[in-house]
Amino acid sequence: MQLTFDADVEEFRRKFVEFLDEHMPAPGDVTERSKSSAHVPDWARRWQRLMFEHGWLLPGNPPEFGGRNATVLQQYVHLEELSKRRIYHSFNPQGLGIIAASILSFGTDEQKQRWAVPILRAEITAALGMSEPGAGSDLAGLRTRAVRAGAEYVVDGQKVWTSGAHDADVLLTFVRTDPTAPKHRGISVLLIPTDTPGVTRRPFPSVCSPDDLDFNEVYFEGARVPVANRIGPENGGWQVANGSLGHERTLLWLSFADRLEDLLGDFRPRTELDRDAYARLVMDSYALRMLGSGALAAAARGEQDTAALSILKVLGSEASQAASERALDAVGIEGLTHPAVTAPPPPLNIEHFSASWFERYLRSFAGTIAGGTSEIQRNIIAQRVLGLPRS
Repeated sequence: MQLTFDADVEEFRRKFVEFLDEHMPAPGDVTERSKSSAHVPDWARRWQRLMFEHGWLLPGNPPEFGGRNATVLQQYVHLEELSKRRIYHSFNPQGLGIIAASILSFGTDEQKQRWAVPILRAEITAALGMSEPGAGSDLAGLRTRAVRAGAEYVVDGQKVWTSGAHDADVLLTFVRTDPTAPKHRGISVLLIPTDTPGVTRRPFPSVCSPDDLDFNEVYFEGARVPVANRIGPENGGWQVANGSLGHERTLLWLSFADRLEDLLGDFRPRTELDRDAYARLVMDSYALRMLGSGALAAAARGEQDTAALSILKVLGSEASQAASERALDAVGIEGLTHPAVTAPPPPLNIEHFSASWFERYLRSFAGTIAGGTSEIQRNIIAQRVLGLPRS
């Protein structure tokens, strides 16, 4: 077992730290905050573009797409250094980590230049149109239809929970193009500009943040989309979907580990019961780091273990939720209003650290849903780790 990184990885880290030390925006230059997950303030656009041009945006990408062909371990230390400073490299996370990544994986060269590069350079922002009122976790149940009409598709249907859609320039939208095929096989993926006639976006608040609008209902009524905007083959959307969520899950456990450690650092137990719960959460934190390190080592060897990522997703999201709940219980009624953290948020961090403990607890539920629900992850673990039958 090796608990340290090789010299090439540490040299990669050193160069990135030098870049951050030299180019980090000054606090006075970053006062405007993001209004949604697809709203990127001007200063944040400049910061993202600078990281792209220096190859530090997504270092695993080739240089023409904002990277430097970094190894898995080098990508890990890149995220580790961002985490230490609580820095987000983009205020449009789904655009960067899912949508641009999907276009690079499944799109044509023309699509990469037309759509992926502007998203990566923060010239445009993107939102993900997957969930529908009757198809949340079950993507294969989607009903939004796209009917081929010559060189266009005519799209009709509805999406919901579409984060940032009202501020986004384009939607990566999953649609049904063959209603007669088995439901997994009749899906296609379209890039739909949000100014397309027939597209209506209606933002709505959540119980976690009633004053912040991020979620959207999106309606498509006869929206005409060029066939050239299709990502991947017609009826090949299921493969794109799996690739999209794969991009989101690869190092997702690291964000949960950071969040859990933040919670443990901000909360101090008051009673014997609190101390017992706190000790369990500390053990969860160490377990998550150790299991994550094992998955990281496997990825560095070129091994792909989807089941291991599912285990990390369940452990990380549910441990974070448990930590938030224990902290709220300990604080008591004061947790409804008092900030969980009194220090101001770091300038490059999208999170609102002035939220009350109650708001922080409510937001923890998103972790068990986004990137694949805990229920779906348990199905994967049951089948691929325990060998249980699908039925």
